[in-house]
Amino acid sequence: MAQEHTVKAFDEDITKVRGLIAEMGGLAEVSLREAMEALIKGNLDLAASVIARDKKIDALEAEVDRLAVRTIALRAPMADDLRELIAAIKIAGVIERIGDYAKNIAKSADKIEGRKRFEPLTLIPAMADVAAGMVHDVLTAFAARDAALAHQVVERDEKVDAFYESLFRNLVSYMIENPSTISSCAQLLFVARNIERIGDHATNVAEMVYYAATGTHLTDREERLGTWP
Repeated sequence: MAQEHTVKAFDEDITKVRGLIAEMGGLAEVSLREAMEALIKGNLDLAASVIARDKKIDALEAEVDRLAVRTIALRAPMADDLRELIAAIKIAGVIERIGDYAKNIAKSADKIEGRKRFEPLTLIPAMADVAAGMVHDVLTAFAARDAALAHQVVERDEKVDAFYESLFRNLVSYMIENPSTISSCAQLLFVARNIERIGDHATNVAEMVYYAATGTHLTDREERLGTWP
């Protein structure tokens, strides 16, 4: 009976951890979407909302850490369960960073001059869409312990990197041709860098999800198949 109670208590704890991760991820997704909308439209109220939400994401990360560490200490989980709890702690930290990047983007909303005539601003949303899709899918992969979906997210990071390189070249050229836009272009370079980092962090989470689900590091798998550079 005591064993049954322990198992039930552990299941409740790990379900709570998963729920907190899902809540964090949902808030980070909303923040990224709203930060981009604030940037494109110059909506400073929406930008302020994104900035304020970051405190909630930080608080949830602290709660994940507390609960996961407590569960490990009290329940002494093994194998798959231990991997998932350790991954949850790391993933919470990564999602917190994604929230920080969304906050950074929101802070740039009031720094774009001549928004309606500023052509480079139209180049950013497509890159953000890819990164946002990666964040959404990697959180789905974590919830479902879906190693295949996690692998797909990792593969998409190259597309975000290619976007960043293209945007960098375009923005530098635009600054040279239109010196009056240097300040705004510099802000967009900052935004693009933050989006690129969001893609990197989604990739990091995907690698953790893959390990938690399979017990194998994704790099080990690629090396075995001969597809890792």
